Amino acid sequence: MSNTIIDTNFNFPNQNSVYKGKVREVYALEDDVLVMIATDRLSAFDVVMPKGIPYKGQILNQIATKMMAATEDIVPNWLSATPDPNVAVGAACEPFMVEMVIRGYMSGHAAREYKAGRRMLCGVPMPEGMQENDKFPEPIITPATKAEQGDHDEDISKEDILKRGIVSAEDYEVLEKYTKALFQRGTEIAAERGLILVDTKYEFGKTKDGNIVLIDEIHTPDSSRYFYADGYQERQDRGEAQKQLSKEFVRQWLIANNFQGLEGQTVPHMSDEYIETVSERYIELYENITGETFIKADISNIQERIEKNVLEYLKA
Repeated sequence: MSNTIIDTNFNFPNQNSVYKGKVREVYALEDDVLVMIATDRLSAFDVVMPKGIPYKGQILNQIATKMMAATEDIVPNWLSATPDPNVAVGAACEPFMVEMVIRGYMSGHAAREYKAGRRMLCGVPMPEGMQENDKFPEPIITPATKAEQGDHDEDISKEDILKRGIVSAEDYEVLEKYTKALFQRGTEIAAERGLILVDTKYEFGKTKDGNIVLIDEIHTPDSSRYFYADGYQERQDRGEAQKQLSKEFVRQWLIANNFQGLEGQTVPHMSDEYIETVSERYIELYENITGETFIKADISNIQERIEKNVLEYLKA
């Protein structure tokens, strides 16, 4: 399990700064170029697990880049190149401090709010008489404020976003339009794979010349929830849990081992055997979402591989 990339400390030519998120590390270079490295870190309940998951970074990076290529005709994005399986290079943007969460089905956070008796989520009404995992009459957008590192993101309504000046009314209209278009395309792509895109989140930024573009990951199992379409209605009719395709299986394992990121709780020990099963599950997710066989990159020395590929790209 040692062949994972948990942390990086590169010094690329014309490098200005480094930002380290929960699972990605972003190197800012001159001329507004960003080099984003997807590590093998695993985050759940806003906590980074102590061990990395082999191939996880490659999987998330490759799904995201494939999905950006499949949607660039409807929404512009920040991406320029992928010189390494774990690396994406693109234009620096000023990120909007909201995540555009869109839900086609009443699952996850929405279902928990519904069970608690609430019928409004982020200022959006949810119909009476629904059961968990039912489809909404129309997809709903339920934004979240982007948290400072280590904090939980918080629900926020469109009205509060505009009132607090987090996003201008003009820009928010574009974010809404792009979010709906991306979700529609993502739903169509999922259907071709025998899947249902249940909910997801999109992040956007503004380039130096004022264009709004899609940034970060898109339609990955870390940012999205999928159901298997086959048997969905039968399971709903019987009141059974849906077969999911997301990293929910990790959260459930943590919950079963008494961890939900709460104060005083300790991350349970992850054996090498368990880490391997998580890696295999992520590969299964990749193949189901993309419809392609996953090709493992050389992980004998990931740091050297990444540095070599990025430097060759920058020189070219």
